[in-house]
Amino acid sequence: MLDPRELYELTEEASDDPIVQHRPVMLEAMTGVVDAGNAVGLAGEHLLTALEHRVVATFDIDQLLDYRSRRPAMIFSEDHWESYAEPVLAIYQLRDESDVPFLLLTGPEPDLQWKRFSAAVRGLVAELGVRLSVGINAIPMAVPHTRPASLTAHASRKELIVGHEPWLRRLQVPGSAGHLVEYELGHDGRDAMGFAVHVPHYLSQTTYPAATEALLTSISKATGLMLPLDGLRSAAMAVTDEVNNQIAQGGEAAALVQALEEQYDAYQRGRQNPEAPAAENEEKLPTADELGEALERFLAEQSEPGGPNTLP
Repeated sequence: MLDPRELYELTEEASDDPIVQHRPVMLEAMTGVVDAGNAVGLAGEHLLTALEHRVVATFDIDQLLDYRSRRPAMIFSEDHWESYAEPVLAIYQLRDESDVPFLLLTGPEPDLQWKRFSAAVRGLVAELGVRLSVGINAIPMAVPHTRPASLTAHASRKELIVGHEPWLRRLQVPGSAGHLVEYELGHDGRDAMGFAVHVPHYLSQTTYPAATEALLTSISKATGLMLPLDGLRSAAMAVTDEVNNQIAQGGEAAALVQALEEQYDAYQRGRQNPEAPAAENEEKLPTADELGEALERFLAEQSEPGGPNTLP
């Protein structure tokens, strides 16, 4: 393997950086893998906007990104190219609302050289004194927006996610660079964990701030970091109000959301009391896929030109 250190450039000698003495937490919020509701992308943007920050390390994006699969945006103005949205993958130092320093790895997920990238990140984790790495994801699921956002938690040690009950048992999924880093950090004997927020199927294609709020709240509880939420809360309320206004019109959408609520509540009762038999009406509930597909079809029709309404 080529030297992983050639993939990144430190802005200054890490050994001279005072953040090393704090043994910081590093958050990982890379985009490119499944990001329902733009929850991960919004998390990175929100933290960099709300908190002061500086760049600690930048990765050589030309070695990691497949530009033809994810073409950066360019603006053409009348007779010339006005701007180019240059992709940046970097580690930033931020300070939370209690002035505690932490790190944030954010930008486009690498398309190429995953093993080398993972080795580079793990080297930086050691060099920067990172005590815990926390990754985030957002996945579409058949859950209603009217219930508290749920999450799947995972970690290199069970002790890191005490209090989080598993939603899933065992399954095979496509990998991601972030998950590979977490997996290999665990094999290195380092603490690494992650949260995947469950975003309602029918809102997965729009920005859903409530999911980002749930992710950052979970990170705060797990790490003790005081992360800003105020802007997210107001944005989440605005989106929820808009969706509720559409659902209030009744019809198929309202019926399907009600079915999602019943399914969600039945599942929660089953988790709290596994020995209790299912009620007769619970046994007749449609499956998650059936609910999600039907509601997505309905909302897609509302978003078509000439349709009654559009999602935010």
